[in-house]
Order: sequence, then structure tokens, then C-alpha cells
Amino acid sequence: MKSAFLRLDHWTNSLSMAVACLMLVIASALGVFQIVTRFVLEQPAEWSEILIRVSLIWMVFMGIPTAFRQGAMVSVDVLYRWSPPKMRRLLDWMVCLAALTLIAVIVWWGWDYAKRGGVQSMAGLESVSMFWAYVAMPVGGLFSIIGIIGNLIDPQRQELETAQ
Repeated sequence: MKSAFLRLDHWTNSLSMAVACLMLVIASALGVFQIVTRFVLEQPAEWSEILIRVSLIWMVFMGIPTAFRQGAMVSVDVLYRWSPPKMRRLLDWMVCLAALTLIAVIVWWGWDYAKRGGVQSMAGLESVSMFWAYVAMPVGGLFSIIGIIGNLIDPQRQELETAQ
């Protein structure tokens, strides 16, 4: 059971990081495109601005699960270093529960926000609903939940181990 969850965790973490990297590439390419069209060709592409924003939103929310999985998002390094091993495990549980609570709020309200924002259209892309921008919150949150639980089951503290 534990190894099956860790395989799922590895797969979802890899997928979310691949999507985050792809969104960074898209935002960068569209930024260069926008600079060329605006300042070289003097014909700005209005649609590129909103797509840069949306891709950056997706990049952040799909990158957060990797930060949670590596234990880098909610960091209590000093307290962790000063604590005995039993207290460290208690800290792991406390951080996990706090992070899950926060992510549950983001998933809940993010989904509500995405549904309500579905009636809006993107500026410059009138045929595309803002739902696709806002749904990044609950999707990233669901991936984060897996990463948080994965970090509780199999903690990874590379920055702690290399700093000593």
C-alpha cells in the first residue's frame, strides 16, 4: 500500500513538474513574441498578455506540489534540528495537518471561484472562459495533497542533510 502510494506520488509529482516547466516555456516564448510584435513590428498581440498571465498562474500552482513533496514549502528547519526524533515526527504531522488544511481551503474556494469565473471570458480571447485560468488552484491543490501526504510517508529533507 505504501509503495503504491509512493509510486502514485512520484508519477503525479513528475507530471505536475512537467506541466509547470511547460508553462514556464510557454510564458517565456510568449513574452519574447510579445516584445517582438510590440517593439519591432509595432503590431502588439493583445492575446499574448493574458496567456502569459494564465501560464504563470498554472506554473505556480503546478510547481507547488514539488515544493511540498521536497519539504521545502512549509519549513521548520531550526525547530526540527533542535528537536529529538520523536518530536520531529510530531512536527511532521503538525506541518502535514496545517498544510492539508490550507490546501483544502484553496481547493474548495478555488473550485468555487473557477465555477463562478466561468461566465467571464479572457480579454483578447473572447471565446475562452476564465474557468481555465482559475481551475489551476484546485488542480494544483489536488496534486499538492498527494505531495504533502507523500512527504509525511517518506520525508525528503535534502536541504537539512546537506547543510550539516
